Amino acid sequence: MKIYMTSVYVDDQDKALAFYTNILGFVKKMDMPAGEGRWITVVSPEGSGEIELLLEPIAFPAAGTYQKELFEAAIPFTSFGVDDIQKEYERMKDLGVEFNMEPTEMGPVTVAIFNDTCGNLIQMAQK
Repeated sequence: MKIYMTSVYVDDQDKALAFYTNILGFVKKMDMPAGEGRWITVVSPEGSGEIELLLEPIAFPAAGTYQKELFEAAIPFTSFGVDDIQKEYERMKDLGVEFNMEPTEMGPVTVAIFNDTCGNLIQMAQK
């Protein structure tokens, strides 16, 4: 068994697609109609392209509550790995990304937390 897809709830799919591609550097893989929203996935250009991140619209009320509660508690929705966290932090700060936590050593990893502008806090980590 392996992970082939995971999702992040977003409050605006167009804004999310722009942020995840233009700021984070992911590449759009799928974008097709799906009910009232779209099925939009992105992949890392550094990976194999097999693991997709679904930019999922908040259609289920409990999902919106979950997202809001995580955000208000300053808990990241998910975590992405980076090779050089300080370099990535500086690059993203220069692009105007808001960070809730600067790169901070936590045992064997260094982490930082940023706002994805779509209702989520996202952690990036360097091992």
